Formats: sequence, C-alpha cells, structure tokens
Amino acid sequence: MGVSHMSNGPEQPKGPEKPDRSDQPEQPGKWSRRGVLAVLGVVPAAVLTGCTASANASGGSTPKAAEATAAPTLTVTPADGTKNAAFTSPVHVAASTGTLSRVKVTSDDGSPLPGTFNDARTKWISTRNPYSGTAYTVTAQAQGGAAESVAFTTEAPADTFVGHFTPEAGSASGVGMPVSINFTHAVTDRAAVEKAITVTADPQVAVVGHWFGDTRLDFRPEEYWAAGTEITLGLRLKDVEGADGVYGTQSKDVTFRIGREQISTVDLAKKTMTVLRGGQTLATYPVSGGDAEHTTWSGIMVISERFEETRMESSTVGLGDEYDIDDVPHAQRLTTSGTFIHGNYWASPSIFGSSNTSHGCVGLRDAKGADDTSTPGYAFYESSMLGDVVVVENSGEDTVDPANGLNGWNLSWTDWRAGNAL
Repeated sequence: MGVSHMSNGPEQPKGPEKPDRSDQPEQPGKWSRRGVLAVLGVVPAAVLTGCTASANASGGSTPKAAEATAAPTLTVTPADGTKNAAFTSPVHVAASTGTLSRVKVTSDDGSPLPGTFNDARTKWISTRNPYSGTAYTVTAQAQGGAAESVAFTTEAPADTFVGHFTPEAGSASGVGMPVSINFTHAVTDRAAVEKAITVTADPQVAVVGHWFGDTRLDFRPEEYWAAGTEITLGLRLKDVEGADGVYGTQSKDVTFRIGREQISTVDLAKKTMTVLRGGQTLATYPVSGGDAEHTTWSGIMVISERFEETRMESSTVGLGDEYDIDDVPHAQRLTTSGTFIHGNYWASPSIFGSSNTSHGCVGLRDAKGADDTSTPGYAFYESSMLGDVVVVENSGEDTVDPANGLNGWNLSWTDWRAGNAL
C-alpha cells in the first residue's frame, strides 16, 4: 500500500546518482532523499488508520490486533441454571482464548469440589463428580477478564441404598468382632462398593473384606484383633452405583475400639466352659448343651447380641410349640439361626456339668429374674461383651456356617480372601 500510494507523486530522476546536497535548499517540485523517507514514515500509519475507519464503517471483520485483546469466553458444564444436572460426570470449565487464572467450585454447604487445570490452563476439570441432589456455584476467571459465576443443581437418584454397620460407632467390642455391613439393596457391582469402603486399624494390621451373598460385606484381619485396637470404618458410598440405577447415600467415618481379650471354650464332651481373659483362666463353669436330637453347632462363634432377659419361643427356630419362655435370663446370641449361650432356671441344677439336654443352646445355671449374682449365668454375662469369642468343641455337630452370625473366623485366611471383590 505504501508503494502504490507513493506512485501518485513525481518520479525520481533517472541516471547517475547525484551528489549529496542536503546542505543546499531543496528545489521546488523535486523529491529529495529526506522527502522520500518522510513519505515512507507517514504512509503506513495513514493506511492503517484508513483501513480501520473503512472496516468499522462497513461492518467488516475486526483486525487481528483487536482480536488478540478480545475478552475470552468461558464455558461451564453443566450450564448456568441447570436444575437436574447429571451427577455421574465431572464439572468442566474452558476458556475460548487465553488462559484460566482461577476456578472455584463449592456446594451449598461450602464444601469445595476439587479439580485440576490442563497443562495449557485452558481447561479445568473436577477430580471427582459432584454429589447428587446438591446445589453448586462455579466462580471462574480468565487471565485479563472479569470473574464470572455459574450456578447449577444436580439431580437426586431415584433409587438408593445404605449400609447398616456393626459394631456401633464409639463402642467397645471383643477381639472377635468383625466389621459387618448389611446393605438395603442387593449389590451387583461388588468391586465398586467395596472400593468405596475402608477399614483401618491402629496398631496397623491387614484387614480384608469378604462378601456373604449380595447384601453383606464383612471385614476382619487374619487373626483376632489385638486388645486395645482402634478401628476406623470409612464409608464413601454416596453416589456409588451398587446396582443398575441404584446409588449409595453415605459419606462418613465411624470409629470403635477393641476392649480386653476374652475367649471362652465350651467342651460339650466334658460339659464345661473355660473362660480365658488375656490368656489367663478367669473362670470355669459347668454347662449343658444340645441333646442328641438338637446338637449345638461347633466352631468359632462371636457374641452378636446381649439381653439381660428375653423371650425364647420354639416356633421361631422351626421347632413347633416345644417351648415358650418369656424371661430367659442373661441371653447372648451366637448365631442368626437362634443359638444362644444363656442362663437356665427351669432345669434341674444337676444337669449342668453332667448332661446335654437343650434344644441347641449352651446353658448355665441361673435364677428367675436375672438378679442372683451368685449364679454362673449372671457371672458369665457380667464378664462378657459384644464381640467376645465362644468356641464350641465336641458337640457332635458340624461347624457353623460362617455366614450364620458374625462367624467368619471359621474360614481360613485363604478362603476369606477369596471372597474379596478387589
């Protein structure tokens, strides 16, 4: 353009180069070297000004210099105002030009949703998905631009599940207590659910999960817990898809501890029970177990429930109307199917230590009303806690099913680990 603009003036003289006469007055109508340089310095600026004015007047495109300074456009996914955003995908923020200087995503309770930038800082993505049924605010700013805010709310899942756990938070349990979780809906993606659950111990020990069917997951170490162990159960099940379209709702940590070690061994050949506390004999009691027609399960069993008094009715365990006792004293559950170790006031005191006469439970001499402190039934109950181990030997019955109660200790460590989904 500078060249074509210069062609409108007089042409330079032809022929040999003239001597430099810059110290002499310029001749009218002639182009001096200084004049040419002056034109060369003015014309480009005039041309840029002319082009800019012409483009603005005619609605033409913006020059590249102007484009480079245009404010960047920010794109947020989910979009502003979305009411039922998916909670199964991460949040995205992108800048059309330039770089992102900051991005902050918070839920309605102020909890942050973490995320990372790409190497060029043109994109940001949350490192986890947003929670379901939650309102979020996104505040983002591109370099050189103003901060912008976007708000959206994620949808709530139609079907959910929770895990009911044992033992209770803050409780103390015996060394045989597993961490047992029962789900309110059948789990088909066991790996996803198990991955969202952690069980840690202090002192540290390897803890492994084992599935008993599709609604129960138990955790235990290879050997009994050490006395005094502090255990933390971490549940991160919220929005974990346990089955097709069914999502968890829990996100919490609970702790409990292991108390002293107490292991009781019932020998139904000898009809005695020896109680060891910390490896030392605490007591030996005469007992009566299941008779020949109602043998007591053998194996390792864990006390899962305790009742100072409770009703026991034979129809609930498939034995018709053989008995119905509404005030059984000092009853402690050993199996889900109905095996207890409990006090007995209705049988002759002479059977304890000499005969197995029960319908499958282990009985100790006791008194009606559960308030006689001199009886073995009272003494054993007072010395026990949830999670204590009771081992039954020489009962004439098979080993109890590991899923029948909290009795996974009857599985070898190899078999226990085989039930892990991870």
